[in-house]
Amino acid sequence: MGQPENVVLCGASAYERKYYLNEEFEALPDSIKDELKIMCVLFTEDVGGILTLRFTEEGSLEFVVDADEGDLLYDEIGSALKIKDIRRTRQDLLESLELFYKVFFLGQGIDMEVEE
Repeated sequence: MGQPENVVLCGASAYERKYYLNEEFEALPDSIKDELKIMCVLFTEDVGGILTLRFTEEGSLEFVVDADEGDLLYDEIGSALKIKDIRRTRQDLLESLELFYKVFFLGQGIDMEVEE
């Protein structure tokens, strides 16, 4: 039996003013869990809506943003810009999380490529 299609890592909601971390990731170091919480909560405070970080079947981390249809305060353009900024400024964190997921959840080995 394989992994489900998408596995949620964490998420935050501007509507409920709540943060969620999937209990399957409790083994992550506290510093990383704190970074994820701050990143998600600040995102929803800035642009509104609901942000979910989830892993695809291949182990890539994707940002999924939803907003209530009638939410006039949700900033769709700001959301896209903020995701782009997070991907740039938190690249090491995001790549480390993908590697963690691929090794410990998908059972993939680590390819050690040596450049000559």
